[in-house]
Amino acid sequence: MTHAPAVLPDDPDILRDMIVSLQTEVARLSASARAYEALVQSLKIRIARLQKQKFGASSEKIDREIEQLELLLEDVKIAIAAADPSPDIREHDDSDGVVSSPRWRGKPKVSDTTPRERIVLDPGEACPACGGPLRLVGEDVTEILDFIAAKLKVVETARLKKSCRHCETMVQPEAPSRPVPRGMAGPGLLAHILVSKFDDHIPLYRQNEIFSRQGVDIPRSTLIDWCGQAVAVLRPLTDLIRQDVVKADLLHADDTPIQVLDPRLRQAGKPRGVKEGRIWTYLRDPRPWGGSDPPAVAYWFSPDRKGINPQTHLAQFRGILQADAYAGFRDLYKPDATGTVHVREAACWAHLRRAFHDVWKGSDSTIAREALEQIGELYDIERQLTGSPAPYRLAVRQEKSRPRVTAFHAWCETQLARIPGKGELAKAIRYALNRWAAFTLFLEDGRVAIDNNPAERAIRPVCVGRKNYLFAGSDAGGDNIADAMTLIESAKLSGINPHDYLADVLARINEHKINRLHELLPWNWQPLNTPHRQAA
Repeated sequence: MTHAPAVLPDDPDILRDMIVSLQTEVARLSASARAYEALVQSLKIRIARLQKQKFGASSEKIDREIEQLELLLEDVKIAIAAADPSPDIREHDDSDGVVSSPRWRGKPKVSDTTPRERIVLDPGEACPACGGPLRLVGEDVTEILDFIAAKLKVVETARLKKSCRHCETMVQPEAPSRPVPRGMAGPGLLAHILVSKFDDHIPLYRQNEIFSRQGVDIPRSTLIDWCGQAVAVLRPLTDLIRQDVVKADLLHADDTPIQVLDPRLRQAGKPRGVKEGRIWTYLRDPRPWGGSDPPAVAYWFSPDRKGINPQTHLAQFRGILQADAYAGFRDLYKPDATGTVHVREAACWAHLRRAFHDVWKGSDSTIAREALEQIGELYDIERQLTGSPAPYRLAVRQEKSRPRVTAFHAWCETQLARIPGKGELAKAIRYALNRWAAFTLFLEDGRVAIDNNPAERAIRPVCVGRKNYLFAGSDAGGDNIADAMTLIESAKLSGINPHDYLADVLARINEHKINRLHELLPWNWQPLNTPHRQAA
């Protein structure tokens, strides 16, 4: 908004024109503010409806729509902030107490480990009015959060050579090991490259541009080599995480497609030369029921979606597997030659709810709507149980959930006899009835979740990443994605910074004893802060 000049003219006509101009601008800004506010509210309502619609889990189509709306909402809020940059009263305690903006701005939360710099503004020792001495009566402190751009540095290691004056023996310290043999990249740089690519989803060609702005030209081919070699160095630790995860007795499982370049397809006449591989995830997370095991996640890549892939991944798994109705899992649930069942199936109520929702959305079916309401009552109970011990969860489910589940089963059988057998609604009901033992397993074990949403959240980083790097360059590239994400996502589940973790592990792993490799697992990791590394 244009501010009036400090000295107003004496001419009434000029003043009248100024007032009219200011009134017009105020009206325009007010109209714009109302329009922005209406758009913001509309977007928030649409996002809330979509989030409620997906009921905790969602198809990728709904996820993409939510992301697009959130980006649009972000742009609108930026436009509002640009039009009215006034501070919010809840962030700045102004003495006049006037609320200058109706917008709420979340105050940044700064950890105790964040470096601080103190600047003291001293008025001096003498009073500017009378020249008398000043005494300190207090201070007003304000804070700003600033950013120091990341910097690259060259670390020179000089190994002095000395000779004995008596026997002429040459003495020189051994060269320290490098994370990548004969490579120039230090552990911190390699960790930054891995986290940027596989967690922040920044392709290597963009990283090359970022490094160039800092005065260092690292060819993309070199970044590719460093990335692959770093993943290879860490692979023993990745394999150890996978072995540990499948030892759990309760896992969530999911998979998602990923595009993979295949030159053989181009030679066969297909112009794109791209095939569809899969990334599989298996999550161990006992936190919702107060378990003591550390959370961890294992990813695998496969060039196809054949059932042999999860059967191979989970060959040693014994316990409860919560997943969707993918046929490739069925052999895992079958008894062995002795009649022993090693893997029990837990179904996902979110998938069932989604089937009914699609019918309701497409046909406005009152039967589908009634199913959604009954399933919603189960979720209302589950929201109160998150983080509670397994025995308590089981007791509440037996008291409150089991009667509703029993009633829902009877309702499904009644409705199935009334509706056309080939419709989508009948298909959704049969999906529930045919797998009823799997759908009711959560009523028998307090550890079991009502749905497979944890696995869908674990697979989401892959979905975000493939929008940026589009495809893996080969099957080996798919393996690298799975290896890197196993380390990064497990570190995040342990509540540690993946960059700090990878930088420390890359600096140590080549000299670490193989029989003590478990010390470097994310949930066991303790950083090694030697003076040398602090200096570096």
